Amino acid sequence: MSESPSPRPPKRSALVLYGSETGNAQEVAEELGALAERLHFMTQVSEMNHIKPETLSSYTIVIFALSTTGQGDLPANARTFWRSLLLKRLSSTFLEGVRFTSFGLGDSSYPKFNWASRKLCKRLVQLGASEAYLSGEADQQHPEGLEGTFIPWITDFRKHLLDTYPLPEGQHPIPEDVQLPPKWVLQLQDGSLSPKIKPRTQGQRTSVENSKSRLEHDLRPIPDTLTATLTQNKRVTPPKHWQDVRHVSLTVSDSVTYVPGDMISIMPKNFAEDVHALIQMMGWEDQADQLVSLVPADAQHPAEDLPLPPILSLESYPKLTLRALIMDYLDIRAIPRRKFFSEIAHYTDDEMQKERLLEFTNPEFLDELWDYTSRPRRSILEVLHEFDTVKIPWQHATSVFPILRGRQFSIASGGELKRTPEGGAKFELLIAIVKYKTIIKRIREGVCTKYISVLQPGSTLKVHLQRGGLNSSLGQLTGPTVLVGPGTGVAPLRSMIWEKAALVKAYKEENGGAEPSIGPTILLFGGRNRDADFFFDEEWQQLSKLVKLEVFAAFSRDQKQKVYVQDVIRDNLGFFFRLLHNMSGSVYVCGSSGRMPQAVREALVEAFQNGGEREGERFSREEAEEYLLGMEKSGRYKQETW
Repeated sequence: MSESPSPRPPKRSALVLYGSETGNAQEVAEELGALAERLHFMTQVSEMNHIKPETLSSYTIVIFALSTTGQGDLPANARTFWRSLLLKRLSSTFLEGVRFTSFGLGDSSYPKFNWASRKLCKRLVQLGASEAYLSGEADQQHPEGLEGTFIPWITDFRKHLLDTYPLPEGQHPIPEDVQLPPKWVLQLQDGSLSPKIKPRTQGQRTSVENSKSRLEHDLRPIPDTLTATLTQNKRVTPPKHWQDVRHVSLTVSDSVTYVPGDMISIMPKNFAEDVHALIQMMGWEDQADQLVSLVPADAQHPAEDLPLPPILSLESYPKLTLRALIMDYLDIRAIPRRKFFSEIAHYTDDEMQKERLLEFTNPEFLDELWDYTSRPRRSILEVLHEFDTVKIPWQHATSVFPILRGRQFSIASGGELKRTPEGGAKFELLIAIVKYKTIIKRIREGVCTKYISVLQPGSTLKVHLQRGGLNSSLGQLTGPTVLVGPGTGVAPLRSMIWEKAALVKAYKEENGGAEPSIGPTILLFGGRNRDADFFFDEEWQQLSKLVKLEVFAAFSRDQKQKVYVQDVIRDNLGFFFRLLHNMSGSVYVCGSSGRMPQAVREALVEAFQNGGEREGERFSREEAEEYLLGMEKSGRYKQETW
């Protein structure tokens, strides 16, 4: 009797799925994908919406990287996948055999910290999947940022993978100092990977002359975007004020609709001088103005195993040159992540610089990475200037540099401000232009706000309309509301007040001028100086004639003692108790995600604890906190901070 052949060892495969709003979770996913690849897993990295849940069981392990948005929601590129997991017909064995882990990205200043990842893990287990490794969570408020929790977690996860799925005898992990080959590379459009040297003429001067036109007219073929025309870019703070804040208006011909809390994501571009500086540093002058294409690095690789290209729809770009690619798609002013240092270490022959670059990738030197990059907000361009022996091949540009991502801004318009006379849509934004000096005395400027700051009316931009998390019901919109919005946080609240005004106006027109039964709106606005940054002051006076609107303003620098929005609540405990407890009002908190949301929350707990004394209602501290938690659960307390 002949022996049956021994079974072939099962293929080690890893699927890394991400749900990402601003790109952080995608970067985490790519780093996890590289880790799995170094451990010889056949690895695929994809956004969650591109995968069907029933295919998960065909992978050895599934790894999720998922950020939380809005009120504990999943990002847009994960929601289709999530909805498919919520189908009632799915049995408790639907995902049996699936082994997974998850890394969540959140911000602990939000009440629903890391809810998206927690909800996902719970649902996967309900459907029969098993958590192969304890899921991790990052907190944006961590003193060392995202890396502070991610690096310890991925280091232990690597050990777990090696212990659970040991490599065959004689096979070893691919060392960190060995470069993983790029999946996609640039090539000249004649099909070659090396340049045709052409004589240097006026090319550079022409490029710079054209750059202003390129900046002001966006022809990028970016999927799912609207082409918006800038109609206003007006500074609303005095010229000598410390901050340049713009009231920006955009119009689109499409009759799209939006609600308070929705956002516009603007795709920025780089400036010609930065692009030229990079080209010179890398020695790419001969390729800079030649036509290029993005192609798979290994033509023999099966198409189904190929990850999606790092930039979608690039084949539709008219006359794509290397210079245009850098200007329109590569984030050369980003603060570099660990992965960037790991990549560029392969492109220097200088042993001292290589050793220093690799130190930044070592988990033991996390504090040094933080001190070198995040604390001084050092950009990729500056890093390359300092590590001047690094010469990246132009063919690898899209695999080394991060891709430019849209920056989100809350829409400030609502009601009758939402439409153009021609039937298109109008979006108004309140944007603080980011410009400041760092601890190393360098001036830093936000990539997107710098781009916006120079645009003139008539310019076109590529924008995504994104759904926000405020989701106010009609009942909440017409009931008593407390709107807390210091600084530019007032933008989505202005949208809400204009929406309320439109409801009142429509009701009056339909009912012969009769007043509708609409609760009061209390706006708590915070700024530095009444004369400098009391945004929309005159508008609030105009709107208060239509809506029951009362504005409490707190200006921190107009008197010796600093006054903030939370102090206004403490000065009026009884008033806020009656509004939120007796009248069942709702609270919306918008603005900076630093200390403000927690301070407002604490003041509201005090209002519930002490504000009911006149009515003879005493809450204990515990009962006050419980009441606020109940408001959150029922959707009467919502936060949208950034």
